[in-house]
Amino acid sequence: MTVRTWSRGGPGADVLVRGARVVDPLAGLDQTLDVLVRKGRIAAVGNDLAAPARVRVVEGEGRLLLPGFVDLHTHLRTPGREDEEDLTTASAAAAAGGYVAMFGMANTDPVVDSAAVLEGLARRAGAEATVPTGFFASLSRDLAGRQLTEMYELAQAGVVGFSDDGKPVGSAQLLRRALQYAKVTDRFVAVHAQDDSLMGGGVMHEGAVSAKLGLGGIPAIAESADVARALEVARYEQGRLHLCHLSTALALEHLERARALDLPVSAEACPHHLTLTDEVVTSLDSNLKMNPPLRAESDRRAIVSALRSGLVDCVATDHAPHAQQEKEVPFEAAPFGTTGLETAFAVLYGELVLKKELSLAVLVTRMSQTPARLAGLPVPTLVSGEPADFCLADGAARWTVEAAALHSKSTNSAWLGQTLQGRVTLTVAAGRIVFDDRA
Repeated sequence: MTVRTWSRGGPGADVLVRGARVVDPLAGLDQTLDVLVRKGRIAAVGNDLAAPARVRVVEGEGRLLLPGFVDLHTHLRTPGREDEEDLTTASAAAAAGGYVAMFGMANTDPVVDSAAVLEGLARRAGAEATVPTGFFASLSRDLAGRQLTEMYELAQAGVVGFSDDGKPVGSAQLLRRALQYAKVTDRFVAVHAQDDSLMGGGVMHEGAVSAKLGLGGIPAIAESADVARALEVARYEQGRLHLCHLSTALALEHLERARALDLPVSAEACPHHLTLTDEVVTSLDSNLKMNPPLRAESDRRAIVSALRSGLVDCVATDHAPHAQQEKEVPFEAAPFGTTGLETAFAVLYGELVLKKELSLAVLVTRMSQTPARLAGLPVPTLVSGEPADFCLADGAARWTVEAAALHSKSTNSAWLGQTLQGRVTLTVAAGRIVFDDRA
């Protein structure tokens, strides 16, 4: 059964990117090269390539040409909350961020828990999305945590995996059954690891900062305890398990033990957990309220180290748009979530690569090639004969995140008003130019 994505059609690109620094860990490339694209496929990679007639030339000197990014975890708000985001605006945001594929979670209204809902979404993506867009199906019907969805039918329809993200899996027994069925469908189960009994109505990380602010805290064990449970079930069933948005060093300890046992488990981390800590919450900016919450500096460093080593497989944005009026309330009352598709590369390039916490090659692997492999998609690579799935970025560009300039319909960015370094200027996805800063 094939994982599917949907997007609007269009002519294949004819473009020559000249003199960019091409970084492709899969192909072993990190050098200044020209890349020629004809009819949406990479036709040649080399030096001093001639520009054929009617091929657009893009000067790439001083810029980075990278395999396009793949986001395994977005909230597209369609169907049901198109006031917050729709497939047109989400894919525009993704394209502006250098993404060549993205996958929407199932916690929409209605929930993506049947082939009929998925088919409707697929039709809309085929008409509205510029970037190839795929979908998760929920693990349980209506996200209620009681009865499994028709997983085989949904896999046949092309979903990438099954997740009740936004909620933890209701019981170990439900998770066990889901992993059993997932094996039959050659899909994975993605879990939002959270022990609700330990949440206690918290709104931020439990620690010195929450105590100082007088805000209810979410302890690190609320995540790690549920990670431990999920991994034990996965160990017993040998089913493919994916851990969403890990944020704590404690959870990584359980993941490391699972890897030592060679379990089929993968994990993701988000830009906000990789670069921000609970210290910034002293501003009481509700755009900094997310679940899992921003953690302590020791957790942040542990997550970065795990991403560097490959213990954490990939970066995912957990792009979570909210309407402006929903976030313009006291911190305690605001919904969890930040947008992230447009800012992910700049945040991680500026805060981790330029500050020598992560190499550019590792960042490309974790944002592009590993998530594509986990999703079952063709892996983006800058090799002659392959489909053109890449982005061009200006690593020296500094830009301020401004609400009016964002492509997303919602503006609840954790970096609103902040100046970032590194900006995507061109994105080619599925062989088509989907973002061009000149336009």
